[in-house]
Amino acid sequence: MARKAKLNPALSTLYNAPDVRETRRLRSGIEELDATLIDTNGRLDDRLSLEIEELAKSISHHGQRVPILVRPGDAGRYTLVYGRRRLEACRHLGCPVRAIVAELDADQALKDQLLENTARRDLSFIERALIATALMDSDMFEGTEFKNKKVAEVLNLKDAAVSQMTKVVNGVDARLIQAIGPCPGIGRPRWETLKKALNDQASVDDLVDIAVRKRSDGNGDAQSDAAFKAVLAAALDSPEVSEESTLDGIGTVSSALRGKQVTLKVKAEDNDFAKWLEAEAPSLVQDLHARWKRAED
Repeated sequence: MARKAKLNPALSTLYNAPDVRETRRLRSGIEELDATLIDTNGRLDDRLSLEIEELAKSISHHGQRVPILVRPGDAGRYTLVYGRRRLEACRHLGCPVRAIVAELDADQALKDQLLENTARRDLSFIERALIATALMDSDMFEGTEFKNKKVAEVLNLKDAAVSQMTKVVNGVDARLIQAIGPCPGIGRPRWETLKKALNDQASVDDLVDIAVRKRSDGNGDAQSDAAFKAVLAAALDSPEVSEESTLDGIGTVSSALRGKQVTLKVKAEDNDFAKWLEAEAPSLVQDLHARWKRAED
């Protein structure tokens, strides 16, 4: 007997969601909706960066294979539950979006959204912290005696973890968090270190500029992690040290940056090369500066 093919993770998540299993809650199956009629206000955004270029290309060539989930709203409008990237890609393309319209209460809509978010990729610490803070600031659990505990239950966290997360988000400027991005390689301890370092900062404008420059080559995870490290080094007024590199036949090289000051450390294998490098350093820097100017032009 042939084995039944497995659904891919996205389709499996959609198939097993409560709104799909309980078909009586579906209004009319999958519909094509005007993407401009779908509201995202008040939704807990799960990502600090929303990259849709590749997805838009895929939808343009192959169509939208996985529908989004929406709730009916007022005056013919809808509220997005999940599928933000698919919605934004369709808006970018100017085409209708395929959607499941389901009658969901606010609590179930939140659970479905979190289910889809965590199925796609593990959220970083700061992304989970933003969601926890948004829930605490919302009226979703208004009137609940232990709001902190309710938020912890929804996010499968301990009460203390929710408190730690909200303190980090409230202690770091929102512009700086957005500029740094999700940085999945950075956990709670270093975010808390940054929060403490910012207590003595008169302005975060310079730190935002540092983060933006570090991420100028792309919005990937590596650039985001690098942006955080550069911001933390600047906030602590300590040099940002690069990883030590080993160059065959030469030795090891590392550098440190503090503002406009660059410190280069070379541990040469050959003593004579070390002496020559010391003597030639000024002219080598001049040559590097000339190369940089040509690249800028």
